[in-house]
Amino acid sequence: MRTEVSPKRVRVYAGGQLVADSKSPVLVWEVPYYPTYYLPSADVLATVTPSGDVVAGDVTIPGAARRDGDLVRLEFSAMDEWLEEDEPIYVHPRDPYKRVDILASSRHVEVRIDGETVASSRQPRILFETSLPPRYYLPLSDVRMDLLRPSTTTTSCPYKGTASYWSVGEHSDVVWIYRTPVPESQKIAGMACFYNEKVDLVIDGEPQERPETPFS
Repeated sequence: MRTEVSPKRVRVYAGGQLVADSKSPVLVWEVPYYPTYYLPSADVLATVTPSGDVVAGDVTIPGAARRDGDLVRLEFSAMDEWLEEDEPIYVHPRDPYKRVDILASSRHVEVRIDGETVASSRQPRILFETSLPPRYYLPLSDVRMDLLRPSTTTTSCPYKGTASYWSVGEHSDVVWIYRTPVPESQKIAGMACFYNEKVDLVIDGEPQERPETPFS
């Protein structure tokens, strides 16, 4: 596995207690898509039992830690809060080699599902994210909202925030929106985006091939 010491100060909280405070956290890419933090055991202030429980004050979090030599892996979702420097992070640590750019564009973007045009816009915001196809975020006024059916699905992204979804016909969760994205992604706030992998996109009159990604 690829590893790298991060220059960021990382603090972890659970049950109102400071669980860890490290100025030399280690990023470990357990999977190719994103890293997780392993913290020097000396920087873990909570008690980690032999069975992997984390004991912070009066709170015990079962199975939330794993030792790997002199490092401790804390289960990200089991903790209440993670801070890089003084800013919270969500879902997982951000990959220092991943970049997200959001650019205003005048390209003509058409979205078709089962042969029907469900969106047509000449004012998209295009989100370019390392290792993923461009994502076209469209104003809701350019989307056939009458064809969208609200979904209960939500997902979270460390680079953009929490998304909610719509379905179209038999196609579940094919459209999403970040209503209150993280500050770095404010340009896409309140705009709708369709999975390139699941709809037919036409850009400036040219049909686009559906990309193959983990979301296909």
